[in-house]
Amino acid sequence: MPAVEPFVRGRFEHYDPAYLSPDPGFTHAHLTVLAPFLPAPDPEALEVAAGIVAPTAPIAFTLHRLETFPNGVIYLAPEPDDPFRTLTERFVAAFPQFPPYGGAFPEIVPHVTLDQTSAEVSVESTRSRLGHAVPVACVADRVDLAWYEPHRSRVLTSWPLGRPAVRAGSP
Repeated sequence: MPAVEPFVRGRFEHYDPAYLSPDPGFTHAHLTVLAPFLPAPDPEALEVAAGIVAPTAPIAFTLHRLETFPNGVIYLAPEPDDPFRTLTERFVAAFPQFPPYGGAFPEIVPHVTLDQTSAEVSVESTRSRLGHAVPVACVADRVDLAWYEPHRSRVLTSWPLGRPAVRAGSP
């Protein structure tokens, strides 16, 4: 989500700069497909993931609606969100040992996390800070396997939607 990457990166800088990634392929502004995931996926697991992603066409969507989860997380909801739900469901079917967010939430809610409500942060202040970055038309063209670790956040593997994988690495 290049349009909101500067905003989301700025929130990482504000809250926890150790998770800023120097990897140019890493996107702080993202829609999560499945987390947690295997901490050290073997080649077979990577092939299964590639097989899920390869037949999935790039997803055109818009970001304009700000919402808040009950825990105070402010997010942008993609519209439509069905293609992202379907992709997550396919990953969960292939990797049932990893329910989305560890099973903490009963429903799959595709979203781009923006901020956390507080005495200084609200949906209104977030909308104001986003300025003209939204609404924005987007195209999801890949699924990244991202590794989050202080001072070492990076992309391990990237699978283009509708095509075979292009880059692989290890944790």
